[in-house]
Amino acid sequence: MIRLTKIFTFETAHALWGYDGKCKNIHGHSYKLYVTVKGEPCNDIHHVKNGMVMDFGELKSIVKKLIINPLDHAIILNAQTEHKQLGEQLQNQGHKVIFMNYQPTCENMLMDFAEKIQSELPENILLAKLKLYETETSYGEWIRENQ
Repeated sequence: MIRLTKIFTFETAHALWGYDGKCKNIHGHSYKLYVTVKGEPCNDIHHVKNGMVMDFGELKSIVKKLIINPLDHAIILNAQTEHKQLGEQLQNQGHKVIFMNYQPTCENMLMDFAEKIQSELPENILLAKLKLYETETSYGEWIRENQ
């Protein structure tokens, strides 16, 4: 079993509804997402992906489509709270707002990302791990073995 990791960066703002600290305010992060997949390398000399678990370009395409492109330079808000009204006002003023059905914490984002990415991976490839840095010194992890 071989593991491959691709690293992505994106800029996103969020606010935590009902939180008792500074993060209740809209603020941004320079996120860094590590995506690790695992599988067996192709062992067919006639296959174009011979020797590969997965083409890094294919992994990049999946993650960019599902995570990076929608979230980069957007504001993420919880649609199940009064932040929905704020988000709608911002949208009406031309801002890119993404509504989630959860509190947009690092932890919840990891669970959401894991589900989305795994659903698009080829049948023989498993999502092994996600690591999401919210700041230079703070990150959360989703690990398949812990699920």
